[in-house]
Amino acid sequence: MKGEGDDGMAYLVLDQLTKRFGNWTAVDHASLTVEKGELISLLGPSGCGKTTTLQMIAGFLDADGGRVTLDGKDLLAKKPNERGLGIVFQSYALFPHMTAAENVAFGLEMRKINRADRERMVADALKLVGLEQYGDRHPRRMSGGQQQRVALARALVIKPSLLLLDEPLSNLDAKMREEMQIELRRIQRTVGTTMILVTHDQSEAMALSDRVVVMNKGRIQQVATPQDAYDRPANAFVANFLGRTNLLPGMVGAGAGGGTVITVADSVWPVAQEVPAGPGALAVRPEKIGFVDAGGLSGTVLARVFQGTQWLFEIETAAGRLMVIRQHDGSPLPAERERVMVGWRPQDMAVMPADPDTASGVREAA
Repeated sequence: MKGEGDDGMAYLVLDQLTKRFGNWTAVDHASLTVEKGELISLLGPSGCGKTTTLQMIAGFLDADGGRVTLDGKDLLAKKPNERGLGIVFQSYALFPHMTAAENVAFGLEMRKINRADRERMVADALKLVGLEQYGDRHPRRMSGGQQQRVALARALVIKPSLLLLDEPLSNLDAKMREEMQIELRRIQRTVGTTMILVTHDQSEAMALSDRVVVMNKGRIQQVATPQDAYDRPANAFVANFLGRTNLLPGMVGAGAGGGTVITVADSVWPVAQEVPAGPGALAVRPEKIGFVDAGGLSGTVLARVFQGTQWLFEIETAAGRLMVIRQHDGSPLPAERERVMVGWRPQDMAVMPADPDTASGVREAA
């Protein structure tokens, strides 16, 4: 997998990184490798350890164990201001008495860049974020999105070896957040800076990232491309966190014709991945399920809801209730209280050992 091999080519390496606060382990032996130029999201609910991980990389918190290396150099041995990192905070942290250009120039002044070079670099940075006409404007006269662009330009103008972004878009409204997601991705592709983004927003992480790092209770649960994490979650937590999913209990064992299968109520499904025999769970996304004539899981339509571009169905089965999403394309669809059979392609499901903390049924991230 990209960035995960131990071949000496990794740019940023977290090795067993650990942080404790008293008896609470906020980050529990986290290991991750990142290639140069990647945009990686640390994704998870509040308290999962993602911000603590970012703060240890930045130097705002001391690690209690493990190592962090950047381009082969020990990052933890350096003071925060010696690490050469750019940081964009949730609150933007702009100086209100300075213009946009002066805010962007601040880091260059601290590095004693001469005035001519400084002015050129500030102009280039403001142009990169689409604010070349706003250099003389103060933050109070700028929108939230414009302030965020200034903060981004200030972080990028120093040409950081690594850019850390801590929930940078969470203060924006939904429309502006989507626009800034597109803009941030464009900027990242343009400058090629390695970026680590902390977010609790699943759609934001999947829209922006080369890979997502899903965390829970201080531990990394899965590192994968957004599509792989969504389609093939490593466990029930990842399946639940990355959008609406159906988790159905089953029994994993040997199939009659060889190979591994999972039996879910009155249906049997071939299992491609390696899963130990015994109690298991089958995860399948609602949009991957269709109505079939045979070879599926039988049930009854409890409800169907029209949502404009699609229909949402709730189906009662012997394995529990599940959600089905079908596009509104004119195809005939079952009515409420109708007996149906639902099915999906084996490659569209993920099978995992049963999680005692997760009940079966429909799950949706908060």
